Amino acid sequence: MNIGHMLTQTAQRYGRRTAFVYGSVRRSYEEFSKRANALAAAFQELGLKRGDRVAVLMWNCPELLETYYATWIAGGCVVPLNARFQAEEVAYHISDPACSLVVTGQEFQDVVAGVLGQLKSVKHVITIETSQKGFIDYDGLLQASNADDVMDIDVSDDDLAWLFYTSGTTGKPKGAMLTHGNLTFASVAWVADLMHLEPEDVAIHAAPLTHGAGFHALALTMKGCTQVIPQSKKFDPELFCSTVSKHRVTNTWLVPTQIKMLLRHPALEQWDLSSLKWIVYGGAPMYVSDTKEALRRIGPVFVQLFGQGETPMTATYLRRENHVAEGPDSEKLSSCGHARSGIDIRIVGQNDEELPPGAAGEICVRGPSVMKGYWNRPDATRETLRGGWLHTGDVGSLDAQGYVYILDRSKDMIISGGENIYPREIEEVLVQHPCVAEACVIGVPDEVWGEAVKAVIVLKPETAVSAEEIKAFVGTRIAGYKKPKSVDFVDEIPKNAYGKLLRREIRSRYWVGHARQV
Repeated sequence: MNIGHMLTQTAQRYGRRTAFVYGSVRRSYEEFSKRANALAAAFQELGLKRGDRVAVLMWNCPELLETYYATWIAGGCVVPLNARFQAEEVAYHISDPACSLVVTGQEFQDVVAGVLGQLKSVKHVITIETSQKGFIDYDGLLQASNADDVMDIDVSDDDLAWLFYTSGTTGKPKGAMLTHGNLTFASVAWVADLMHLEPEDVAIHAAPLTHGAGFHALALTMKGCTQVIPQSKKFDPELFCSTVSKHRVTNTWLVPTQIKMLLRHPALEQWDLSSLKWIVYGGAPMYVSDTKEALRRIGPVFVQLFGQGETPMTATYLRRENHVAEGPDSEKLSSCGHARSGIDIRIVGQNDEELPPGAAGEICVRGPSVMKGYWNRPDATRETLRGGWLHTGDVGSLDAQGYVYILDRSKDMIISGGENIYPREIEEVLVQHPCVAEACVIGVPDEVWGEAVKAVIVLKPETAVSAEEIKAFVGTRIAGYKKPKSVDFVDEIPKNAYGKLLRREIRSRYWVGHARQV
């Protein structure tokens, strides 16, 4: 089915229910559907055809989701851009997929205008409260259009719906081609596995709708839930807590960095968060010590997911009921759970041979959520989807019960004296130290061992510890060859726009003049 038709069905069933709360703005599902269909009709009038790409650049707001659904209803494909992108990144993410329309917020129109000369495919730019000559005003376009004029586009499950660009930590980002079939499956699987939504549920969008929260929004719209969108350009723990308390929010999607920010907030316990039933998290590593603290201070509401943009948020999950902080079952907290409904997981060796339980190898995924391929990257598509399996590039193992344990990205593995060392294992130990707030472990050049383990650490405020104390702390907890040979203390560890450690950037500083630059 056309993923856009989910909104039409929801409006038929729950038209009077509140779809969005955005400051003083409240819109019902009936209004949401009418606006999306009117926008779809306007897109078609502007020349959008089946399969054409629409770039979306704005902060979280109702218009962002209206644009998504309008594009799908009109038969197009959305290309969401991170609102924190710089001009060069904006130009690349619009030009690479040859977008014909750009829909953007007011604060980005100068950036778009500045790179428009590089964007040969763009026919129209639509902005909210436009002030740029030649740009089309979003609200004016809606008022001049009629929802009844939209032409129904009969897409297939294999038609493109979303180009999800990888974060680009190892070169230029690639567009994962997600189809209407992929998004439909991911929406249904979200409800089946992660949170059992009903129309009475209320969600808060605290992470970018251009990334993981966007898939959460698909499930919420499908079920007719109320979606609260804070008017904030960055995550504010106090605003999050007050919003949850005010609107009796039942569910949300967060990245681990946001959970850590909540845990660091001194007034966390003063807020009434009792309405929360599910906090789904993923997108980056969540250390076991942080998970246990979150369970203790926020409650047993957490669900972990693992899934890349190439199989959007739909590979494995650790159920809420598996989030046990103490006892024999607590060992599952170091896993990312087991395969999602309808998904196959296996671990393979260097020749793609399937490995037995306990053996470390590359995590591979197969199922209806896996992308069609990479946009205009046939070689990368063949390499990543060889044998009918998505090769994630993540190193991990399966236990006898099918739980997946992620060790690291394959490119992040350190080889020291012939031993394979996985940074995340060491980072899990480092963050247990009472003075350590964040840690990043990398391999650096070593004349004897090839690579040596280095820890790059951010300390908690008003704490102090020496490098030797850190080494000794780690040395009593894991094998000696994994212990950091050196420790650097820094004020901040760089992260990309999605909150993932930029390990490549950190590592490159130490490899100047040496062979390894991956």
